[in-house]
Amino acid sequence: MKTAICYYSTHHGNTLKVAKAMTQGYDTDFIDLSTQQEASLEGYDLIGFASGIYAFAFHPSVIAFARKCLPQGKPVFFVYTYGGAKGTGTREIARLAREKNARVLGEFGCRGYNTFGPFRLVGGSGKGRPTQEDLQRARSFFQELMAKL
Repeated sequence: MKTAICYYSTHHGNTLKVAKAMTQGYDTDFIDLSTQQEASLEGYDLIGFASGIYAFAFHPSVIAFARKCLPQGKPVFFVYTYGGAKGTGTREIARLAREKNARVLGEFGCRGYNTFGPFRLVGGSGKGRPTQEDLQRARSFFQELMAKL
């Protein structure tokens, strides 16, 4: 089963770290949306969208990419990291996936190290995150997701 994870993970690489840990040992391609805004996803059996949470939502580049490139009817999942709170997190991307008749298999989120905005003044929040325990939970999530297919 071939998987693509389309991600935006820039500040500390938290989201990419989680996505790589969860798919270790699986045939997975990673599409970095900070450098690539188009890709064909037709040949993938499973598509993940991953982002840090920015202003309580997925990064706009992930939403724009999904709107443009997600094929109809593909199974999808969501991965995110957040500094303080998830907020509405996956609401917009889940709505978009439903519009494309995608089967949403689940979502995984955990805290990540965050030094954005006022958090920088106090040395950041979520120091040491994601932890090894977070990464193990991510692996378990993906294994359960694969069992659904």
